[in-house]
Amino acid sequence: MHISKYMAFILVFIFAIVSPQFTKAQDGMIGADDDLNIGGDIFSDFNEDLQEQQIYEDERYYKYGRFFSFSMGIGYTTWDGNRGKMYEDLPPTFNLTVQYFSDFQSAWNIGFAYSKHNISLTKPTQGISSAASIDISMLRMYFGYRYYIDTSNLGTAITYSNPYITARFEYWYEQEKIETVGEKKEDSFGGAGVALGGGLEFPIKIKESYVNIEALLHTVALQDVRTIKYASKDGGPGVPDLSGFAYSLTVNYVWNW
Repeated sequence: MHISKYMAFILVFIFAIVSPQFTKAQDGMIGADDDLNIGGDIFSDFNEDLQEQQIYEDERYYKYGRFFSFSMGIGYTTWDGNRGKMYEDLPPTFNLTVQYFSDFQSAWNIGFAYSKHNISLTKPTQGISSAASIDISMLRMYFGYRYYIDTSNLGTAITYSNPYITARFEYWYEQEKIETVGEKKEDSFGGAGVALGGGLEFPIKIKESYVNIEALLHTVALQDVRTIKYASKDGGPGVPDLSGFAYSLTVNYVWNW
């Protein structure tokens, strides 16, 4: 009889301890099942954090960012290779750009640049029968992209300069005015190319005006690149073609709004 009482007491004691823990475990499993069910909110907190971060970035950009810019500038354009051997550069190069900013670091631009060069021939070549002066005008229209480097963790001087890298697609239009003894004629060519480079933008007034310095390497497939017009004749000066890369450096004044 005493043993039965002791056994009943022990069973009641064990049940009193285990029952709350079992109920908690069931509640936890039900909650986990709810999160794993289709339509559950296991990622809701994560998505809310992302949305809040995006809203913060948008508000920060609308407050401190630039939206559009217009720039005008002058600079210098030169060539290497065979074209560089023949060309005498006639600065300045003129540049005009309109730009749209999609965020703090990305910008898209369109514009054009114009440069002039000259070839002076003292002796005939394969394509020109006498001494001549050739004036060359080069107009290039372009569409480009700029990526402004995040300098928030760098020094003040680097942050102040707003460094960026850029790439752009270009179309070049070349016009030649050839003047020989008693004769004048014109010729024109075109060709597509790309340019790669980078630049710096120093603020004059934050968000309103900047001074831009940009350096570019251009490669372009002009139609006269394989011409033998300027090839040597009878041992005189000349080049077998007009291959070469172009280089440009421009300084621009930028208005933003």
